[in-house]
Amino acid sequence: MFKDLVVIVTGGAQGIGKGITLAYAQQGAKVVIADLNAGLGQQLEQDMLAQGYSALFVPTDVTKEQDIIHLMQRAVEQYGTIHILINNAGKFQHQSPYEVTFDEWQDLLQTNLTGTFFCAREAAKVMRHNAKGGSIVSLASTRAEMSEPHTEAYAATKGGIIALTHALARSLGPDQITVNCISPGWIETGDYEALRPIDHAQHLSGRVGLPEDIAQACLYLTNPINNFVTGINLTVDGGMTKKMMYEA
Repeated sequence: MFKDLVVIVTGGAQGIGKGITLAYAQQGAKVVIADLNAGLGQQLEQDMLAQGYSALFVPTDVTKEQDIIHLMQRAVEQYGTIHILINNAGKFQHQSPYEVTFDEWQDLLQTNLTGTFFCAREAAKVMRHNAKGGSIVSLASTRAEMSEPHTEAYAATKGGIIALTHALARSLGPDQITVNCISPGWIETGDYEALRPIDHAQHLSGRVGLPEDIAQACLYLTNPINNFVTGINLTVDGGMTKKMMYEA
């Protein structure tokens, strides 16, 4: 279903993004890896090419408009068009609201929210010329609706992504572009074996999530046969946010 479709994954060289990148490659897509970390991006590109996958790494800072424009241009130069964009690039901030500076707040918004919008806009400029449009998925978070202390900036950006998603779905719908977002819960990108039984037990699914779980959600939302699904926020958290805290 994804064979020869052109997919861009921002933050695609590490963590959840890497899992998404590999999932599309395994489905036969032509994957453009956008990441700020040139070392990891180049290594992943080389590894994928060695395995026979179609991959292109483009160094990208999503806080810079020209980097975003260049990313889309390179994708079109290499593969002719863009069918799918996964907005995964982002950063986390844990800092008291009494201490966070204006510049720190702006940096997080610029990375997580502004970058998401401008990547979507520039990709849509290409997608709108496709015969069957395209698909955009952005990574929000369950932290958009629940919080730990000292995560105001991060929560604000992820809540903004959910709102941005349905707004873009409305605006881009006439161009046959679906726009959705995913709110991951606890997705372990480090040593999964080091997790404790109590960590897994917090989830209705009985386990902590993996990058592959988010990748599968991306494949569902961007599958061309699912073009009736647009404007939604899909929570993928093993049921963690549905578990009452006072449950025995």
